[in-house]
Amino acid sequence: MVTERERQILEWIRENPSITQKEIADRAQISRSSVAVHISNLMRKGAILGRQYVLSEKPYAVVIGGANMDIAGKPQRPLVAHDSNPGTVRLSPGGAGRNIAHNMALLGCDVHFISAFGDDGHARELQESCRAVGIDVTDSITIPGEATSTYLFIMDETGDMELAISDMGIYDKLVPQLLERKLDLIERAAICVVDTNIPAETLRWLAEHVTTPLYCDPVSTAKAPKLRGALGRFHTLKPNRLEAEVLSGIAIHDEESLRLAANKLLDTGLQQVFISLDTRGLLCADHEQQILLPIMPSNVVNATGAGDSMMAAIAWSALEGEGLRAQGLAGLATSSLAVESAATINTEITADKVRERIAHAHQD
Repeated sequence: MVTERERQILEWIRENPSITQKEIADRAQISRSSVAVHISNLMRKGAILGRQYVLSEKPYAVVIGGANMDIAGKPQRPLVAHDSNPGTVRLSPGGAGRNIAHNMALLGCDVHFISAFGDDGHARELQESCRAVGIDVTDSITIPGEATSTYLFIMDETGDMELAISDMGIYDKLVPQLLERKLDLIERAAICVVDTNIPAETLRWLAEHVTTPLYCDPVSTAKAPKLRGALGRFHTLKPNRLEAEVLSGIAIHDEESLRLAANKLLDTGLQQVFISLDTRGLLCADHEQQILLPIMPSNVVNATGAGDSMMAAIAWSALEGEGLRAQGLAGLATSSLAVESAATINTEITADKVRERIAHAHQD
């Protein structure tokens, strides 16, 4: 059944088949993301068969952020400092933005990925790995003479990261003038996910010029401060506890301080906040409610990809038209699947498996 709001949107489309989603949002006085959801629902219901892009396009996501060649080491036994530790070393595609895009593609999203690559072998490997899983990298940028980003990290014997070294200077070249050429692609997206590997000036430029809902992963306590001054222009933020402390200015030591930090972040103008609490679960907050969700059981093999998979699932769930709680559950379910793989990306993740894990968690 078509809702009253959907009927209204259909009428506007009949009057002007070239109307953009931004124009619909302005008329209806709702967000651009809400329009994208209504359009998607009308397509699923068969009410729109149209000819022009707003009628016929499949909603897609744009991800802007880091793409690294990851070098990961895991010891067989507890790490011994200042010594050589027997274990395994793996080379694999990584980077917060690339990992988010990969997980979104596994969940069935149409994803366009924008990053900065060098003109070297690692760049070609990373780009090919994206294409292999259906990620469109056409709009990524090659920087001549620069080395593609590399991330070296060492885990403990349980799979938790102990320390890392990142060589990510190439992202300083991803300046607003380069992204301005991609603005049309970003504006036509249903959602845009960014990470803080890109420069602070570029994050501010996106916040000031993009009307598409912006979802952000702060990545680390060192990079989270790049968001200051622009945070309220983003739609959704997914920090961990430490990143939330940095951005809110509130030390989180109990549930009361956690909720205060969430409110402080929302007061900037953010629409949604998802604060990841590791084994304590996930706080999902908007301007109407705060929901503390417990983690979902999993057999942890490698925890390094949990945060990226959670961000991907929250964005995917939003594209599906789900609300705050469902987005949080999707994030928890996907991250619980992600950590069960030795690789940073669990290629066995699917939308059906995420839904199954959510259903199983409800049964428990």
